Amino acid sequence: MRNLFLLILAALLAMALWALLVLVATLEGWGRQAAAPSGDARAFFETSVAAIDAAEQGAVAFVLIEKGEVFGEHYVSAGARVSRDTLFQLASLSKWATALGVLKLAADGKLDLDAPVSRYLTRWQLPESEFGTDGVTARRLLSHMGGLTDGLGYMGFAPGTPVQTLEASLTQAADPMPGADGRTRIGQAPGSSWSYSGGGYALLQLLIEEISGEPFAAYMKRAVFAPLGMSQATFDLAAAEEAGLAPCFDADGAPCAYNSFAAPAAAALHASAADLARFLEAQMEGARDPALPPALAAAMSAPHATQYGVPIWGLGVILYAEAPGTGRPGGYIIGHEGMNFPAIETTARLDPATGDGIIVLATGNPGLPAQLGGEWVYWHAGEVDVREIDGRIPAMLRALLAGWAVILFLAAFGLIRARRARRRH
Repeated sequence: MRNLFLLILAALLAMALWALLVLVATLEGWGRQAAAPSGDARAFFETSVAAIDAAEQGAVAFVLIEKGEVFGEHYVSAGARVSRDTLFQLASLSKWATALGVLKLAADGKLDLDAPVSRYLTRWQLPESEFGTDGVTARRLLSHMGGLTDGLGYMGFAPGTPVQTLEASLTQAADPMPGADGRTRIGQAPGSSWSYSGGGYALLQLLIEEISGEPFAAYMKRAVFAPLGMSQATFDLAAAEEAGLAPCFDADGAPCAYNSFAAPAAAALHASAADLARFLEAQMEGARDPALPPALAAAMSAPHATQYGVPIWGLGVILYAEAPGTGRPGGYIIGHEGMNFPAIETTARLDPATGDGIIVLATGNPGLPAQLGGEWVYWHAGEVDVREIDGRIPAMLRALLAGWAVILFLAAFGLIRARRARRRH
């Protein structure tokens, strides 16, 4: 009996150690090869350019930033020419800019980030719920911790299709991505868990309009884009098309049309690579013209939400990985990415402490911005970014189950041998 107990204990210990090993290997990217040697920006840039050119379709803007300066940039298009001044629709990357707009209101003393948003709203209110509404604050909406369960993702409205009002979209979005509930409502206790919510950013758009007394696009241009020198950035699709918008391509590389959005704060900023380079520059530590006061900048890039015990979200930004060599704990690579129908994908990522970053804007190249962004994080920080972890979970589970199966097989084999040995004696 004692031997059986020890065998079971050994098997359980081996299974626990194997689980820990698989988890660490997944998070640290064991076996993964960096896109270029550490610190070799030229090699990383050239490898990325080769990946972009190999696609041979769509339109792409790529910028690599080193120590606060543009190190290299590359632009390709299967249609009309694109350049550093060509506007791209940014999809959910728009949320990062919207977050700055909200935090500007807080910096000006017009918004208490921890007050119920209902205090500021007159045009629309969250439906009552078993959790009340007082726990829904701007801070929690920015970090997707507001308890909203809309699951949005917006598909947008095709040209010539009437666009919902913001209030109607908040009540029931007519353009939800597949599987999204589409109703901006409180379905879980605010602050209890992270749940991605496009509806939360639609609500923040309404909050900005109510507090500022301006249309959202006008406020963002005055309060955010103009001070940062983002001269072309706009939430107005018509204005973007007039200024020069990158050609739209679908996943097969065929021409398409851009959609409009009832809640552009969540999905429809249009900006150029040059605009975004200024956007990142203003959020580097020691920036000459910082986007935010130091305390709010620190709050923006501090953890406000976790998943699997890993910090994943600040105030409007993804925390991709711990930043290397910051000389202080708690520094993160921050940024955002986005995907709009049919094949619009973007990412921008920044290490504020070192001034290093990457921008990839694309149409017609599914997966390319996330791929290059993930490769940059691993090359720069030596860590798998949090957005890649979800994609690695199936492989992690397969490795976990395979290892456990081997351990249990060996334990069973050992048990059988022990019993046979006892019988012989």
